[in-house]
Parts: sequence; C-alpha cells; structure tokens
Amino acid sequence: MAEEKIYVTEEGLKKLQDEYEHLVHVVREEVKAELKEARALGDLSENADYDAARDMQAQVESRILQLENMLQHYELIDTTKSGSKTVHIGSEVTLLFLDTKEEQTFRIVGSTEADPLNGKLSNETPLAQAILDKSVGSVVEVPAKMPYEVEILNLK
Repeated sequence: MAEEKIYVTEEGLKKLQDEYEHLVHVVREEVKAELKEARALGDLSENADYDAARDMQAQVESRILQLENMLQHYELIDTTKSGSKTVHIGSEVTLLFLDTKEEQTFRIVGSTEADPLNGKLSNETPLAQAILDKSVGSVVEVPAKMPYEVEILNLK
C-alpha cells in the first residue's frame, strides 16, 4: 500500500515536529505520572482517575503515531517559487468569485495546515483541486453541491 504524501510548508513541518517532541518528552511523561498516582489509590476497577489517565494515554499515543506517520511521509512545499505560470501547492492566488464579485487571496497548502479563515486553503478542497495547474485569467467551475465559477486574477 502506497502512503499518501503529506504536504507541508517549512513552518508547518516545524509545528508538527514541535508537537511531536512535546507529546513524547513532556505529555507522555505527565500521563505516566498520573497513571502511577492513580494505581497507588488502590482498586483499579472503580478508579475514575485511573480510567481518565488511561483514556488520556490512549489519545496521546494515538496522536504520536499519527504525527510519526506524517513526519515519515511529508513532502515540503516550496513557497519561494516565483514566476510559475500555473497554480501549484504553495502558490498564493487571488480569486474573483464570479457570483458574488468578491475577491479573496489564498495560499494553497497541505491539509494539515489548512486554515481557510486565515487564507490557507487545503490542496484537497474542491476549490483548490479546480484551480491547480490553471493560469492567471482562467475561469474555472468549481464542482460543489451548487457549482460556482472563479476567475484567477493573480498568482505568486
């Protein structure tokens, strides 16, 4: 089974690495200490503190595994590319939504960094998929429940 690439910027990669290090070296140790304290209270079958600590341990270990997978299969997005004539992951693109005449600027990023309210659009969204490999001046229909059209006004 081929693993999917996780697209991240240098900033996003740093955040993933920092979160991983924090979980492994700080949070994991805190949870171990909580488990030890809860075990010391006696009967584990009716020990809510122990159950809560075990649940927390499961969540932490799950996130650690998820981060390990991401860090093994990432592809760095080059946000310094300029002069490209088509939209690609890492591009900053200004769009005109033809139905509302509203302009918005987005950076196309991997799904782990997506934050549309702050202008970071996942490469997996229908909008990003529709504009990838298109050039300035292109009018593109975005396949959605109610399809709409956008024009690519600017590309960095």
